[in-house]
Amino acid sequence: MEQQKLNPTIVYVLAIFGLLCCCFGGLGFILAGIAFFIAFSKLKEAKLNPENYDSNSIKSMNTAKIVALVILIINILYFAKAIHTISTVGWDEMMEQSKELMEQWEQNQ
Repeated sequence: MEQQKLNPTIVYVLAIFGLLCCCFGGLGFILAGIAFFIAFSKLKEAKLNPENYDSNSIKSMNTAKIVALVILIINILYFAKAIHTISTVGWDEMMEQSKELMEQWEQNQ
């Protein structure tokens, strides 16, 4: 019987997009969470029947799970920071600061 291979590509793609979405207030935790869940479920499936899966693909999926977990933690921390900033400073003040920064940037161009 031929051994199945786990394909970690989708996990890496979702995790990287999650890292890029970190710039949007930490909302990349959604994509990184999905990536982690996919990797976790595939590894759980492989753990139940290890003889059916290639050991190298299990190792690569485990690496992809770790990458997704790290990006998930980064996004959760950034999301918590964004919520804390909004709750302490206020949305209107943040928008005013953002507007001032944009005006300064335009003047320097």
